[in-house]
Amino acid sequence: MSEDILAKIVRMRREDISRLGLNFGIEIPEKRRGGHTEFLGNAGAILEVKRASPSKGDIAPDLDPVALATTYAEAHAQAVSVLTEGNFFKGSLRDLIAVADLMERRRKQGLHACAVLRKDFLLFEDEIDIAYRCGADAVLLIARILEDNQLVKMAKRAQSFDMQAFVEVREVDDLRKLKVVTEALGESAAKTIVAGVNSRDLATFHTDPLVPASVRSKLPAKAVFESGILCPADATYARNLGFTGILVGEAVAKNPPLAKEVVGAFESGSENARGKFWKKFAERKAAKKAGPLVKICGITRDEDGKLAAELGADMLGFVFSTTKRLTTEEFVRSFAEKIRECHPERSANGVEGSPLLVGVITDPESVEGKTAIKLAKEGVLDAVQLHGVEPKNADFAYYCAARVGEESDFDKVTALRKNGEPRILLDAKVEGIPGGTGKTIPENLLREKAGDIPLWLAGGITPENVGAIVQKFHLELVDVSSGVEDAPGIKNSEKLKALFAALS
Repeated sequence: MSEDILAKIVRMRREDISRLGLNFGIEIPEKRRGGHTEFLGNAGAILEVKRASPSKGDIAPDLDPVALATTYAEAHAQAVSVLTEGNFFKGSLRDLIAVADLMERRRKQGLHACAVLRKDFLLFEDEIDIAYRCGADAVLLIARILEDNQLVKMAKRAQSFDMQAFVEVREVDDLRKLKVVTEALGESAAKTIVAGVNSRDLATFHTDPLVPASVRSKLPAKAVFESGILCPADATYARNLGFTGILVGEAVAKNPPLAKEVVGAFESGSENARGKFWKKFAERKAAKKAGPLVKICGITRDEDGKLAAELGADMLGFVFSTTKRLTTEEFVRSFAEKIRECHPERSANGVEGSPLLVGVITDPESVEGKTAIKLAKEGVLDAVQLHGVEPKNADFAYYCAARVGEESDFDKVTALRKNGEPRILLDAKVEGIPGGTGKTIPENLLREKAGDIPLWLAGGITPENVGAIVQKFHLELVDVSSGVEDAPGIKNSEKLKALFAALS
C-alpha cells in the first residue's frame, strides 16, 4: 500500500528533526519577546500565511509574511495562522517570528493585533517551548498523528505557557482523543482547548464541507471550521453551522484583498435553520452503514410516506408546484406529526430518527412556494428544495437542485458551488416539466462535468437501474419519484420495496 500524504509529511519531518534539531537549524529567540493574545478569544476568522500545499503546489511562493499578516490584521482577523512546515508548505520558524514581532508592534501602537497560531505537524513537547519563544499564542495539535498520552502532554505544556492548544479532529478516533485530552485538563480545558475540524482529509487532501457539519454537535462550544473556505459564501455556511471560527488559507494567501470580505461574511452570519438542516443531513450520512442516502419524492399519501420511512428512506419530498404531484399544507402538517411520532428511532438503514422532510418548489413567489417556505420556517419541513431556483437572501433552510440536459447547464451548477452550496441535486431537464419526468441525465455529461463532487442524482431512476447507476457514479444520494409510481403521486409498494432491496 502506498504511503499517504500525511504519513509522508510526518516521516520527512522526523528525518529533518533528526538531522537539524527541533529548531530546523534556524536561530530562534532565547526568550519570548512579546505579550499574549488569546487565540479565538472572540468569534472570527483565522487567516493563513501559506506559500504552498501538497495538493496545490505553489500558492503564493513569493509572499511577504509581514505584509500579508498586516493585511489580515487590518481586515480584523482574530488570528493569523503561520505554516512553519518546510517540505510541502514552504514555511519556516522565521515566518512565525516575523509575524509575532509584527503583532507585538501593533499592540504597542494600539492597533488591532491578531493572535498567532503555529500551524505545523508537531510531534514533541519541546516544540511547544520553541513555538512560545518564537511568539506563538497557540499551537496546532493534529489528533490523527499523536497518541493519547503525547497529545495530553503537549496540551498541558501549552497550558503551562498560557497558550491555547488547537486540537484538530476529523475521524471518529480523533473525537475520542479530543475527549481524552479535555478530561485530562479538567476545568481548564475550556480556556486551553480549541477544537478544529478539517474539511480536508490530510491523507488524500480531498475536501468535503459536510465533514465539519457531521461532527459540529460533538465538539465543544469553541470550534473552528478548517479548509475549503474559498469565498465569502463559504464563510457564511460555516457560521450557519454554529462554528466559532474559520481557518482560511489558499483563498486569502492568493488574493489578500479577499480577506476583508471573508472576515465580514463570517462575522455577520449566524447559526440558523440552514445550518441545522446540513448538520442533520451530514449526521445521517456519517451514520449510514452502506449505500447511498435515498429520497422518495412526490409523496401525496400517508401510506406511501410511511412505507418509504419503514424501508429506510432518508428524505421524503412533497411537491409544492402546480404538477399532478401537488400536495397541500394540511396533508404535510398531518403527515409530519404522524411520522415523527411513529419513527422517533429507526435502524432500517443504520440511521436514527424519522426521515428529513423536504418541500420541493419551482417558484418561491407562487402561493405553493410561499406555503412550503412557511412550513420550513415553522419547522414542519426540515428544508425546501429550490428546484431550478437560485437562493436569493433565503432566510429558511434549503438546498438547491439544478436541471441538467446539456453541457451549458453545468455553468449553473458551478455558480451554485461558488455560492457556498455544499451539495446540489442534479435532475434531468425536460423543457416544460419541472421534475418527475422519468428521463435520465446523459451519462457522458455526468462523467465529463460532475468531476469528483459527491453526486445527488434524480431523473429516470428505477428499481431495475438504480444498482448500476449507483455503482457507476458512486452516488451519495438518489432521488426517486416516477420510477416507483403507478401514477403521478401514487407510489407502488412493490416497486418501493424492490428499490430498497436493490440498494441493500
